[in-house]
Amino acid sequence: MGCAGNAAARTPNLDRVAAEGVRFTRCSTNSPLCMPARVSLISGQHVSQHGIWGNNLVATDRHGPSHVRNIRDAGYRTAVIGKTHLWANHKLDGHTRDHEHILKDWGYEYAHELRDVVPSSRCDCYYADFLAERGSLHIYQDYARTYWRGFHPWETPPCQLPLEEHIDIYCANRAAEWITNYQDEEPFYLQVCFTGPHTPFDSTPAYRYQFKPEEMPLCIMDPPAKPVSPQVQRQLKQSRLQEMTESQSRMMTSFYYAKVCMLDYGIGLVLQALEKRGMLDNTWIIYTSDHGEMLGDHRLNQKNVFYESALNVPLIIRPPGGTQALQASGLTDHLDVCATLIDAAKAEPLTGSSGVSLLPKLAGGSYPDKGKDVVFSEVKVGAYYAMGRDENYKMTIDSVTQQPVELYDMVSDPRELANLVNEPSLGNLRDEFMDEYFSQLLANHDEAKRTIYDEAEHAPLTETFMHELMRRSP
Repeated sequence: MGCAGNAAARTPNLDRVAAEGVRFTRCSTNSPLCMPARVSLISGQHVSQHGIWGNNLVATDRHGPSHVRNIRDAGYRTAVIGKTHLWANHKLDGHTRDHEHILKDWGYEYAHELRDVVPSSRCDCYYADFLAERGSLHIYQDYARTYWRGFHPWETPPCQLPLEEHIDIYCANRAAEWITNYQDEEPFYLQVCFTGPHTPFDSTPAYRYQFKPEEMPLCIMDPPAKPVSPQVQRQLKQSRLQEMTESQSRMMTSFYYAKVCMLDYGIGLVLQALEKRGMLDNTWIIYTSDHGEMLGDHRLNQKNVFYESALNVPLIIRPPGGTQALQASGLTDHLDVCATLIDAAKAEPLTGSSGVSLLPKLAGGSYPDKGKDVVFSEVKVGAYYAMGRDENYKMTIDSVTQQPVELYDMVSDPRELANLVNEPSLGNLRDEFMDEYFSQLLANHDEAKRTIYDEAEHAPLTETFMHELMRRSP
């Protein structure tokens, strides 16, 4: 983002939100993967508590803790427009409207849900209906089949649809319409969940033309530091970026920045709708993301690892009417976002959540840099992994064997170029992390839910709608 000091990025609408709010520079996702991150954000629980370690394998506990339900019960009308990824997507599971009962159980009174990444002819959503009415659905599906055949990220073609038919601009327009037409007396809580800037980096050509590859910052070209954890080895193989050149890296980055810029335009449409309704003075605006994007750093793309590029997510909080622009560098995470939303709505707190509301620290127009002592993130990539980081160090362990696999000095080595996990002089530090930090996380580890996940992962493969698209491809 431009407000984060990135001279190559063009994000005027996000910059405006940041200019009237607080930008938290060290917010970590509680999982560097879509579905587990989103369940943590709604439930206020760590992954090892809610048991959703990966995507599309087991059903979420929609009757469990939910900040959305608590906000609804506090008197708010609750709505979501866009990608939720709060239930497992599978082939032949119908239209998203067929699953609205799941979102209602989570607490959403209104849902206009879009498919994760792309709809197929046998897994539909409102966006697919929209494109079908315009005679454009086949264009989108042909693009998806082409993309999933294995392009390198610097080879990704631009979106073949006009701007107003792109999935993210469709999402923005539906949200703007919802705000414009809102007439209820109760206050509302609206989540606008864009699918981007997730891969594919498919902005329209007009946005592509705004970014010259030679002007893009270069990614961290260094490969992962040895010893390379099994988690990172697995992602390294899937990324296929070992031979990536500097020019290819810059090309990929230009595609990504173009999509971010287009997404920023969509955010602007939502802000305009609030402004036209005169709602900016009594509306909280909170911007964040489920996970980051490696974008070539350490020869990796997408996520599923605990490097900062995948772990660190944007967080901007703009209170009603705005405040002076501030930056806060204390450690925070999605569980804190969950607690903050509840606090802003004066809703019932979530029982057993370690999230801490950020609102008291915003009061009075100042924010001390002291945040949490430690933040955690978890994901299953072959094995179960957990990451803990404090002000100075970041350590990753195998959650089952409790064996450390990564250790980085985040002060002297912010680019994470030296894995110190086997450094003899840091033995006491590793022990302290296990005794003081990971013991907190592992104490709440739900073994029964992990067993359910294990059984689902080893069951016969359930064909997803992505497999369906691939199978139908000529």
